[in-house]
Amino acid sequence: MASTMDLNELRHGIDACDTELVNLLARRRALTEQVGIIKQQTGAPLHAPEREAELIASRREQAQSLNVNPDLVEDILRRMMREAYENQQGKLACAAPSLSPVVIVGGEGAMGQLFAKQFQRSGYEVRILDRAQQSQAQTLLADAKLVMISVPINAIESVVNSLPELPKDCVLADITSVKQKPLKVLLDKHSGPVVGLHPMFGPDISHWVKQTIVVCHGRMHKACEGLLQQLNIWGSQLVEIDAKKHDQAMQIIQVMRHLTTFVYGQFLSKQCHTLEELRSCSSPIYQLELMMVGRLFAQSPELYSDIMLAQFDDVEGLLASYQDTFANTLDKLQKGDKAALIDAFTQAKQYFSDSAAQFLKQSRGLLNKANDAKVLD
Repeated sequence: MASTMDLNELRHGIDACDTELVNLLARRRALTEQVGIIKQQTGAPLHAPEREAELIASRREQAQSLNVNPDLVEDILRRMMREAYENQQGKLACAAPSLSPVVIVGGEGAMGQLFAKQFQRSGYEVRILDRAQQSQAQTLLADAKLVMISVPINAIESVVNSLPELPKDCVLADITSVKQKPLKVLLDKHSGPVVGLHPMFGPDISHWVKQTIVVCHGRMHKACEGLLQQLNIWGSQLVEIDAKKHDQAMQIIQVMRHLTTFVYGQFLSKQCHTLEELRSCSSPIYQLELMMVGRLFAQSPELYSDIMLAQFDDVEGLLASYQDTFANTLDKLQKGDKAALIDAFTQAKQYFSDSAAQFLKQSRGLLNKANDAKVLD
């Protein structure tokens, strides 16, 4: 009986700590909301990397001194920071008022809506030019200072060429996932400032902090700086790269990745096991694998078909190499050649050597979260 009473008393103590923790979180939220207001008023970027690193380092040190797992404390801090960034999205600073009005061509699509909302949060006048507004194109674009093209890759040439002449000081930008051909289309169309952007995220993000946007310069870089400053204020990480190098990188990062995920998803759909059966006996790492495969099939088939088709001719060499690697691996398995498999593993491991430890740590955190989120019947 005494042990039961002790257990209940301890649980009451834990409940009291949890209640206090929730109250502290509410206080912290109120403080971060005030920080967001000040950032909006002063034009400070949402993300302050130095402040973030200093805060985490200090709290990890404090945790160690109190015999608390510093990784646990860092996990909690990063989750609270993500919540704070989400809470600071309501009103954002305007870095370049001269870019208003902004016209989003294809603004009724998911990515167009995402950018439109973000510009509106920063106080820009935003106009949408989509199929329903085609008859108003001349009026909508007459005094535009920024025109952003947010249309499927296979439609960008016809859409851009159908636009009326743009004001000479207007910045023309696109957000397609391929850059060489779209940039050429934009440069041929417009004699003013041109820049190519590739947001490395989808329309379902909760905030823009640390989200990567690739920047490929087209013409009159200085005139495009206001747009880049605005992206920076939203917290985005800008990566500047040549358009050709970008497309070469995307052949691996996007096209090959989407292709293999697409094929694996089709393969799974043809097996005798249901998804529920596979999930019921999956390790956390396979749960993550299924999540990433399922994520692709939860989105637009047109979008991913366009991404794969847009550079298919350019990735045929990569595909041949991939098929050759798969065939060679299969051959080793069929021969039971363990030594050859180990040798192949070792060669590939060298490619990851500098980052392997970091990837192991990061993936361990993801696996723990995947396991924590498991729903038990």
